[in-house]
Amino acid sequence: MQTILGANGQIGEELARELKRNFTADIRIVSRNAKKVNDSDTVFSADLSIREQAIEAVKGSEIAYFTLGLPISADLWEKQFPVIMRNVIDACKINGTKLVFFDNTYMYPQDDRILNELTPFAPVGKKGKVRKAMAEMVLKEIESGALNAVICRAPEFYGPGKTQSITNTLVFNNIKTGKKIKVPLSDTKKRSLIWTPDASRATALIGNTPDAFRQTWHLPVDQSYPTYNEFIKLAADVYQKELKHSIMPKFLFKIGALFNKRIKELLELLPRYEHQNLFDDTKFRNRFPDFEVTTYRQGIQQIKQEQLSLKK
Repeated sequence: MQTILGANGQIGEELARELKRNFTADIRIVSRNAKKVNDSDTVFSADLSIREQAIEAVKGSEIAYFTLGLPISADLWEKQFPVIMRNVIDACKINGTKLVFFDNTYMYPQDDRILNELTPFAPVGKKGKVRKAMAEMVLKEIESGALNAVICRAPEFYGPGKTQSITNTLVFNNIKTGKKIKVPLSDTKKRSLIWTPDASRATALIGNTPDAFRQTWHLPVDQSYPTYNEFIKLAADVYQKELKHSIMPKFLFKIGALFNKRIKELLELLPRYEHQNLFDDTKFRNRFPDFEVTTYRQGIQQIKQEQLSLKK
């Protein structure tokens, strides 16, 4: 059996579908209010911040995927993520379960350097420090030999369905509602965005490749690295209409943060929009050369089709 911890977000749902398509129908869905993704899934509702529930959630699993997300609150992250990570690690060790940790890039330096699996951690802000601590917990267990685990790391998302990201919010949600697109800080810096179904497909593939364990993998992205200006021009071509955008300067975010808690929580992520954000997935591409990465044009076309179908 393969178990998805935090399974009812976009990544977890896509992961469940991919596991069923290509690897196993014996899937357990775990979240606070677990719901089936595939008809054949079993569900287990659990609070993973409670150690006993985490152990029970993982019991009987060959592989457990940690895809759990929390609301974007530094205080909540500091209180809950380290506890949940510790419980999941202990649950996997107790049950002899392999762990696949789906990670983000918050712990990386936010500057112009190309990011690869050897990039040293240099977090900016509280949330980055939490993600650094979580990754280091897993790496320590791998190095000690106490846990058979693998880290799958993804940059900022864009995608269909319930994908949550700055790009989905400021670009595609505004296209959908006919509003002017907003771009944070700069539209001339090259960006790395991962198509959420690709992130889940690649995570399932790594999780079912035994020799991929005990290391970190950057998940695959379209390597054309468009600027937001280029990305929006591509979207305009796909949507067959003019798409105007404006750049939101830093001072607007700072003013907004005084009145909006969510904007305040985004402030520590802003440096990544001042610089190039180049995510190197060479290691993955060399190991899995047959994996087909969704191009930005293909991804935008799928988002457009989904938006059109929802209008009907």
